[in-house]
Amino acid sequence: MKLLLKNATIIPVTEREGALRTFVGSVGIVGNRIVLVTTDAAEAEHFAEGGCRTIDCTGKVLMPGLINTHCHAAMTLQRNRADDIPLMAWLNDHIWPFEAKQTAEDIQLGMTLGMAEMVLGGITSFVDMYFEEDRCVETVEQMGMRAVLGCSYFDATIDQTLASAERAIEAARGKERIHISIAPHAPYTVSRENLIRGKRFAEEHGLPLMVHTAETQDEVKYVREKYDRTPVEFLDEAGLLDENTIAAHCVWVDEKDIATLAARGVTVSHNVHSNMKISSGAAPIDALMKGGATVTLGTDGSSSNNDLDLWEEMRTAAFLQKLTTMNPLTLHADDALRMATRNGARAMGYKEGELGVVAEGALADLILIDIEKPHLQPVADLVSDLVYCGKAADVETVIIDGRVVVENRRIAGLDLKTLYKEVGEAVARIESTR
Repeated sequence: MKLLLKNATIIPVTEREGALRTFVGSVGIVGNRIVLVTTDAAEAEHFAEGGCRTIDCTGKVLMPGLINTHCHAAMTLQRNRADDIPLMAWLNDHIWPFEAKQTAEDIQLGMTLGMAEMVLGGITSFVDMYFEEDRCVETVEQMGMRAVLGCSYFDATIDQTLASAERAIEAARGKERIHISIAPHAPYTVSRENLIRGKRFAEEHGLPLMVHTAETQDEVKYVREKYDRTPVEFLDEAGLLDENTIAAHCVWVDEKDIATLAARGVTVSHNVHSNMKISSGAAPIDALMKGGATVTLGTDGSSSNNDLDLWEEMRTAAFLQKLTTMNPLTLHADDALRMATRNGARAMGYKEGELGVVAEGALADLILIDIEKPHLQPVADLVSDLVYCGKAADVETVIIDGRVVVENRRIAGLDLKTLYKEVGEAVARIESTR
């Protein structure tokens, strides 16, 4: 299948020497790869010869799809059900009791709703951390998204989770868009022994690993009292930190921790709205970036954010760093966009230039944005315009792996009204049994 996107204003996010920051041109796709990026109209017309679908992108911005590097997509079922309370009360009194009542089918429903929200907002890839991920492989496949599904565990659930991970690996076999990961919950909920056990399982099966890290001061205090280490030191000594690890949050890290994260090649997933809402703190993103760490963006779950909107994460991540450092030059719009695209691709294990860019040879995960809207006009600087003013609802078309998944803000093959009804019924049943 061939697809031509012509007359688009393109943000390539490539940053290769000689490449333009933005330009007007056309993109040709064959199968699941970009095979043509050109400013030459004649070259675009030649590509279309012999027949292909053509989308006129006049007045639209074409850019890489966004990549959410930390979320709990199925927690859409818990949206707005435990707001404005401290983290441990949130977990112990509300979140974990609700989760104990969920079935695998409930989790699949929540995952579907989460993916619908994400894809309509231009998120083409996501890194998930939850339960029953083996059952969600097919759910992701049907939606057409790209994902790393993290099988999450606590001390009490490690045996069943590793068994589930085995099933997930088998279910994902042959599905190139879907990869499996091991995801111990956190240093304060998983023992050293079980952290190491999960890491060994990941290494034996060639899987990445993700873990909540230094999210709160309470976590830092717990790990210090029990192990006489910071969470980063503790995880490092247990052998969990390397280039195949995503550390979510990293709010309370010191200079030594930052140096360790950078030296080990760990990817940091910054979840600014969740950290703000639960009063976890403001992660030192400027220091992490200057220290050489790869920083990406995540939304966290819908019960602690409360949405899955990466446009808001980009804007707030930039604004909050400017505030906490008292330096308006900190975290430029370009930095935020890179965190949500190219850096996210690296976190998911893709090679440089393979995902998160508009370039020949890259995977065709692209979004079209309608900029002919009052809040996006006039356009003085296109990247700043989108990062600081863009909304999820501005995304008009989404292409993943060369397939049009969203067109005119409609998701192919998904009846949203039916989904909303099924989600409401599931939540009502869960609530009635609590």
